[in-house]
Amino acid sequence: MYFCNDIMTTSISTKEIWRIAVPIMIGNLAQTLITFTDTAFLGHLGIVELSASMMAGMYYFVFTTMTMGLAIGIQIIIARRFGEQQYDKIGSIFQHGTAAILVFGLLLFLIMRLFSGMLLDFIIDSENIYAGAMEYISVRQFGIVFVCMNYLFRSLYTGLSFTKVITYTTIVMAVVNIVLDYCLIFGNLGFPAMGIAGAALASMIAEISATTFFFLYTYIKLGNDKYELFKHHGISKELIVNIFKVSTPTMFQKLFSFSAWFIFFIMVEKMGEQAIGISSIARSIYMILFIPVFGFLCTSNTLTSRVIGAGHADEVMKIVFRIVFNCILCCIPLILLCAFFPITVMSIYTDDMALANAALPSIYVIFGAIIFQAIGAVTFESVSGTGNTNAALWLEFGILILYIAYIWMLTRLTTKVEWVWTCEYIYGGLIALSSILYIRLANWKKIKI
Repeated sequence: MYFCNDIMTTSISTKEIWRIAVPIMIGNLAQTLITFTDTAFLGHLGIVELSASMMAGMYYFVFTTMTMGLAIGIQIIIARRFGEQQYDKIGSIFQHGTAAILVFGLLLFLIMRLFSGMLLDFIIDSENIYAGAMEYISVRQFGIVFVCMNYLFRSLYTGLSFTKVITYTTIVMAVVNIVLDYCLIFGNLGFPAMGIAGAALASMIAEISATTFFFLYTYIKLGNDKYELFKHHGISKELIVNIFKVSTPTMFQKLFSFSAWFIFFIMVEKMGEQAIGISSIARSIYMILFIPVFGFLCTSNTLTSRVIGAGHADEVMKIVFRIVFNCILCCIPLILLCAFFPITVMSIYTDDMALANAALPSIYVIFGAIIFQAIGAVTFESVSGTGNTNAALWLEFGILILYIAYIWMLTRLTTKVEWVWTCEYIYGGLIALSSILYIRLANWKKIKI
């Protein structure tokens, strides 16, 4: 009964939660569609191509995570100023954030350009998978600055709760990627057959198209708005310090989080090519099921910061419960669809029915894991939304140590990859419990950002 009261009496309505969450879900669909289409097309070339693109894609994504964390920090500050109705300060925050994002993007490109060969050689055991991963990264690396800018634009619109533009950008990005995957991987419509390199080139062009759309839309729609996004703002050392004070823990938290996810696949890859092939399929389906979770966790982050800025800090836990409840409702139809037709879903990725049947136990494991993640991820993002990003960093760091230790133990105790995938239950359960205890017991209401 207490839970029901918690989710019903807040200043934020369920309609407002869905208004923010749905476009973010669709926006996250863009990155998921890139993974989905790359995996679906390359899976029909062979298990090596499938595994190489997955490993390279994970490696690439780890490099962008610190920029994602920086963008989330900027989003938290924008949402707080929005809640405080200090609209004229948002343009300065955005401009300072743009400079920081561009510097980070260029730095990441240089690191990938100079060290990817050495790093991937150290990480990947299979020579075939290594060669394919290098072919993919040698092309995809040129799009990393644009990926970083896309994070920034999404954070701007999420912080302002104007998330509809993310839907439009997703449509542009998805159409470009799917068409170019079809043309460049197999050599259709007169294009050269480039295989893995074609998938990387298609993804890079899709990312550039998204950045271009974001910039044009923002200039046209918000160019003369009250947020002063394109008005010249002087350099503010105080604002720079504040951005990095909020963002730095989030940057490292995201780096640790996705590095642990990458470590999962490194350990699985050492179980053999079939194990990593199974996990490539499972990961792609998992990311599709995770789309609602991502939408609601970003909503949790934004609304937590916004209601605190509006002076309603006492409503945070109630709003978080409401978001979790709606997130689970949204996940269930996708889980049931995949549960009823698992082989049909997996046939999108591979023609090898032996591989599809071998992947089936892992697919069933991730169905339950998504519910754990829905509770854990949404409640955890509310911790960052309070402004105490240091607490979020150390909370997740401790849990990730247990997560990696659990994976390490299972990869040595069993040859069945589905047992390794149970690590997602451990992570989701622990992060949910820790986050709820923090919101309930910690002294976060007086934090200023």
